[in-house]
Amino acid sequence: MTAPALPAFVEPCGHDIYAVDTGFHRPRFDAAYLVVDAGRAAIVDTGTNFSVPRLLEALTALGLARDAVDWVIPTHIHLDHAGGVGLLMQELPAARVMAHPRAARHLVDPSQIWAGASAVYGEAEMLRSYGTLLPVAAERVLTSTDGGRITLGGRELEFADTPGHARHHHCIWDERSRGWFTGDTFGLSYREFDSERGAWVMPTSTPVQFEPDALRASVQRLLARAPQAMYLTHYGRVGEVARLGALQLELLDGMVALGRRLAGSAERHAALCAGLSALLRDSLAAHGCHLPADDMDRLLALDVELNAQGMEVWLDREARPRGAQT
Repeated sequence: MTAPALPAFVEPCGHDIYAVDTGFHRPRFDAAYLVVDAGRAAIVDTGTNFSVPRLLEALTALGLARDAVDWVIPTHIHLDHAGGVGLLMQELPAARVMAHPRAARHLVDPSQIWAGASAVYGEAEMLRSYGTLLPVAAERVLTSTDGGRITLGGRELEFADTPGHARHHHCIWDERSRGWFTGDTFGLSYREFDSERGAWVMPTSTPVQFEPDALRASVQRLLARAPQAMYLTHYGRVGEVARLGALQLELLDGMVALGRRLAGSAERHAALCAGLSALLRDSLAAHGCHLPADDMDRLLALDVELNAQGMEVWLDREARPRGAQT
């Protein structure tokens, strides 16, 4: 049987899993995943509202009707992962959303997410980058449990509560491929940084719930399953999981040490950005990445800025009296 012709933004990952480049920011920056089994489908992460046409086109290219989608599963509710859930659900009559228990209410009523993000970025930028967030009917939203499972065709997907990047984050285990859909828990691995040694990965500490001890425990939990692959939202399927896990934890330790060293700095944000850039460039050099420094800085600029912001929230939380922490 001839394989279907796929759009350029759809990448087969094996085991009937497809990465869909959502088109957010730059090529191969942000992925949603289509998991297909026995004619049924699940979508893990959605990208933004502007990603929805690509997801629908991917379904059509794979010969799947819109009512063949049983599940839409955001790993967490940061808008590059879940901003398009509401709009997408309007196009999928049979689908239900499986959300982390801390995330579900924000999908039913996204006003708090919108208000918080708009306070940081401004409403004009929110509309430009994400579009208007649409709610999902409450009766179509289910909540995951740690260790809980759902069925997709003939395969099972299992959920793990994985805080550290965000408290509303779960990862999804697919026994068929022996892989985790990791959202942001297993970090970021951009294909521009691949070298002769393979992929490179870095932790992500974007605001506002970065908790390094919890993230370390979550990464170790994912590794304990001895996975053969990780399906990262940023970006794509990666193997050599043990090596990448060790690298991520090494960089996480470096970020923690950097943050604590600069916690009282008068120009803390600028110092954190500079320190993070140096830490990541040194790691990339050790990885054998030969990109010019200017290209590294350009590709890392957004993540360095957001990671520094998230580290500042964490440092401020650490500095509060124990009873005042939330």
